[in-house]
Amino acid sequence: MKIAVCIKQVPASTDVKVDPVTGVLIRSGTNNKMNPYDLYAVETALKIKAMIPNTKVYAISMGPAQAKTILNEALWMGCDEAILLSDRKFAGADVLATSQALSQGLLYIGGLDLIICGKQTIDGDTAQVGPEIAELLAYPHATYVNEIISVNEKTLEVSTNYENHHEILAISLPCLITVEKDIYTPRLPSYKRGLDFKDYEIEVISLKDLPDNDEHKYGLNGSPTQVEKIFSPDKNDKKEVVEGSILHVVDTLFNELKTKKYI
Repeated sequence: MKIAVCIKQVPASTDVKVDPVTGVLIRSGTNNKMNPYDLYAVETALKIKAMIPNTKVYAISMGPAQAKTILNEALWMGCDEAILLSDRKFAGADVLATSQALSQGLLYIGGLDLIICGKQTIDGDTAQVGPEIAELLAYPHATYVNEIISVNEKTLEVSTNYENHHEILAISLPCLITVEKDIYTPRLPSYKRGLDFKDYEIEVISLKDLPDNDEHKYGLNGSPTQVEKIFSPDKNDKKEVVEGSILHVVDTLFNELKTKKYI
């Protein structure tokens, strides 16, 4: 079986910078980490690898050269191969253009039986990229998967957790799933695997390497969603202390909320 896990590098803190010209997040620098939900996706792939003999797991990410850090982390956790999609023409992609690039990267790997994504990223929170990849590849898919019930070379049976109900689904391979954080506990990267992979060269592919390399489908050019303006919120630590009787404090708070039209 051939499995691919889509992972993303996200800011490791709330102190993020925005490019004032393009209006996109500045992702360069070292204060980044693997998207937390993608850790569960990696662990799910490795659990399935343990169930099915001769399974190979690929980790794939799109981003600048710094994203190799999270690909190395995936390798040290147990993935077999890692691929980075990196090209300035991918910059500024919305969910559709991101899904287009990743789907083409997955076609570049070829012959995949299963694609696993985290349910969403903490910097975008759209939960759309996984399903859009599935649609672009014409793969059946299931979202919000919280349990792998059974798996073989032809079928995957899963439990999904939606807001008001659960579903049990049997999906024919090849397919795509997005996973919840309660599916498995991610393992720590292995120091020994780190040593084993110290000379490993992560394959970097660009737009010209993709099966469909029409640059109008990628990055800002391929993004139908255009952000008019994005900015970092101003930090305001102004405060006012109201003292006195309970009735005075309540009246003061009520009048303040009414003045500001919160109520």
